[in-house]
Amino acid sequence: MKDPDFAACRLFVEADLAEGRRVELTREQAHYLRHVLRLAEDATLRAFNGRDGEWLARLVVEGRRGTALELMRQTRPQTPPGDLDLLFAPLKHARLDYMVQKAVEMGVSRLAPVITRRTQVARLNAERMRANAIEAAEQCGILGLPQIAPVLRLDEALSALEAEKWLIFCDETAEEASPLPALGRLDRGPLAVLIGPEGGFAEEERRLLLARPRTLRLSLGPRIMRADTAAVAALALVQASLGDWRG
Repeated sequence: MKDPDFAACRLFVEADLAEGRRVELTREQAHYLRHVLRLAEDATLRAFNGRDGEWLARLVVEGRRGTALELMRQTRPQTPPGDLDLLFAPLKHARLDYMVQKAVEMGVSRLAPVITRRTQVARLNAERMRANAIEAAEQCGILGLPQIAPVLRLDEALSALEAEKWLIFCDETAEEASPLPALGRLDRGPLAVLIGPEGGFAEEERRLLLARPRTLRLSLGPRIMRADTAAVAALALVQASLGDWRG
């Protein structure tokens, strides 16, 4: 596997990728490359689709509007997806955008919105979430996109989790002040992290969560964090203790 070039411009495309293939760009993609990044004809960039790895591509300009990529060679093979879920109570637009972008950068493979008793936002724009995931993947060198699950109630989301998957739910009322000893007691494997709403979990939700086997109630320390900040903090701890940061 070749080293990624993190300084190169990267573009996510929907089309299949193969040597010599020509990929037509959307009007928005063409505008971004030609007028925002100001790339000229024959400029090179990297293209990926989440299935066929990363490819070196040449920009082809046809007239005033036609723009395409000509695929030259594969620079990185497709990597297998991870097994790290982020379950979260939906947030308002700006905070949700931030959380989705950072979750992708942290290696999350599945984004699963859940409705809790104190959730303040009940409707989500899945296309907006996907757009934020694509932007983050383009910028941080990731070859795949996370799955975006439909919105479920908390009890439905717990039922949908695989039985062998550890669920780590972050709770400001957890007794253990430091999260590291608690994480150190877990075995490595499939993981899910749950971030609750800004008002915290209701007592009946805590009982429901703690009744599930392979569930850890985790403190994030002495300070109360915003939900989007808590997601980043929890994912960093999990990746450093159990995830692919240790690989």
